[in-house]
Amino acid sequence: MSNQPVFIPVGDLADGFAPDSHILPFSPLLQGRQLQLHFADGSRAHLQVNVADCRLTALTDGEAAGFSGQGRYRASSLRPDIVLLDFLPEGQHGHSLSLVLDLAHGLFTAVAGVLPQEEDVARSAFSRVLAGEALTAVDCRFAHGCIDQPVTAHSALHHSTDELIGLRNQYRYSPTECYEHIYLNSHFYTWQCLQGVEQGLADVDRCHYFKLAEQLYLFVWREKIVPTLGVVLIDLQQLKTDGKIFGYQGNDFSALSNFPVGAITQILNHTSHAL
Repeated sequence: MSNQPVFIPVGDLADGFAPDSHILPFSPLLQGRQLQLHFADGSRAHLQVNVADCRLTALTDGEAAGFSGQGRYRASSLRPDIVLLDFLPEGQHGHSLSLVLDLAHGLFTAVAGVLPQEEDVARSAFSRVLAGEALTAVDCRFAHGCIDQPVTAHSALHHSTDELIGLRNQYRYSPTECYEHIYLNSHFYTWQCLQGVEQGLADVDRCHYFKLAEQLYLFVWREKIVPTLGVVLIDLQQLKTDGKIFGYQGNDFSALSNFPVGAITQILNHTSHAL
């Protein structure tokens, strides 16, 4: 009988993904730029991108106040004029900020993630259910808006979608790492590691889907066993993905791991339920 597969810290996952991975190169599209982000609730923030770091500063109260920080960043571009900007705000342990910026259409989506403290992770799933809480202790918030112009009733903001539901996809991240995703419904997806450091592991986790453009989606997931936040763009035209995985480096919750991921995508099948 084979050994029971073991869940590993995110830091060990990063080590497994690193060699010969399919991550995208750094994108210079935002370097030296200053953008005004107008949130859907009318609040505003200022984004300044330098060579070494970026700063996102709320100018008004509201949604923008929850999406502020400064730090060294990664910028990548899966499609022309669409940039994924990701960083860990300095002085905010366990927090991450990700921005999808559509420069051609003047639109953005922001994702603010927060990892739980050790005592929150140690609570049982049953106690969380009894309290009416989500099974995962990883938190995240989303906001949408326009770049350099106020949001109006006619603004075609990024929005939630069900277009991925029913897909069963295979993702090849590197010569050694391969996963399968099945997008079950609007709240959950299931994953399993076919090859790699998590081979044999599988779970069902909370997730969120947003449509950015034709056949281009923002997919965010929050794992409940090892606290993990994934923020990934899925391009079904190019059959590629790009994004990041965020969690604790080890099991002592002291250090963070925030590493880029990118994959070659294969659509295995699509299931629809005639109910």
